[in-house]
Amino acid sequence: MNSLLRLCGTLGRTVAWLAVLGSAGLTASAAEATVRVRLATLAPKDTSFHKSLLEMGDKWRQASGGGVTLTIYTDGTMGGEADMVRRMRVGQLQAAMLSVNGLMQIETTVSALQNMPMMFHSLDEVDYVREKLRPMLEKKFEDKGFVVLFWGDAGWLRFFTKQPAVRPADFKNMKFFVGAGDTATADIIKAVGMNPVLLEQMDILTSLQTGLLEAVPSVPFYALAGQFYGPARHMVEVNWAPLVGGTVITKKCWNAIPANAKEALRKAASEAGDQIKTRSRAEGDESVEAMKKRGLTVHTLTPEIEKEWQEFAEEVYPMIRGKIVPAEMFDQVQSLLKNYRAAGGPAKK
Repeated sequence: MNSLLRLCGTLGRTVAWLAVLGSAGLTASAAEATVRVRLATLAPKDTSFHKSLLEMGDKWRQASGGGVTLTIYTDGTMGGEADMVRRMRVGQLQAAMLSVNGLMQIETTVSALQNMPMMFHSLDEVDYVREKLRPMLEKKFEDKGFVVLFWGDAGWLRFFTKQPAVRPADFKNMKFFVGAGDTATADIIKAVGMNPVLLEQMDILTSLQTGLLEAVPSVPFYALAGQFYGPARHMVEVNWAPLVGGTVITKKCWNAIPANAKEALRKAASEAGDQIKTRSRAEGDESVEAMKKRGLTVHTLTPEIEKEWQEFAEEVYPMIRGKIVPAEMFDQVQSLLKNYRAAGGPAKK
């Protein structure tokens, strides 16, 4: 009897240990099955950009039953956009929301969506061209190891300056912000008589305060969030170019997501992109009004001065075509816009 009891006790302990080990194994497997996506952005915390990404993350978690989690790093805490792309390539990040300047670190043809000043006459034209080029661009990104989750824009880039500047000639010799690493744009800025200063976005405010910068191209929303309007109290209301961007995820990470969840995740990402675009465009005008109340002077353009800006932009097209924007993409955008305008597309600003 004692032998039998000892045997039963041994069997009981063995079963208990097997249960513990089995449970641990299941927990480990579940942990391994969770796809953890770390996404970086320059967008400030608690802005509409950030909130839209948070909503997307919640939808991802719900649609995947907790199998996909999204952690967002705002305010450039993962470095500039070139740093973000580098971190994605080595696996430290899996995704990033980038402007065209950041996306160009992956695929240069995307430059056609933004780096053609005064080419677009309305945001409707921006939408039209982006949708026409989208399949081709997304294929190019996929070939480079990235999946585009959504595209968007934040409205028009305007010029914020420390001293009044309305005409192109007023910008001569000004110390002008250019994104770090964008040497091609710096060469063009220098060629038209300005002094390019290559910096990270996070350094703009302190550089304006110390006099290292005198002029910054920015959408009003970001100028308000970044407080550029403090030291740079003048804004010329020229629709220089749209600030276009997109959110990408590494193909390696995307492929790790269960196939049956991808459609829902893409839908949530698309909704986030539409939301960011709609909100940021509306917030552009709201931001200008808010900054005007805090001392910003807005310089509107007369038809004569707007013509000067158009002519100034067209003068630099030969320097942009083939150097910043691939020649075939430059020509394709011009062709698309010509057809759109001929068909009577909306021309509102």
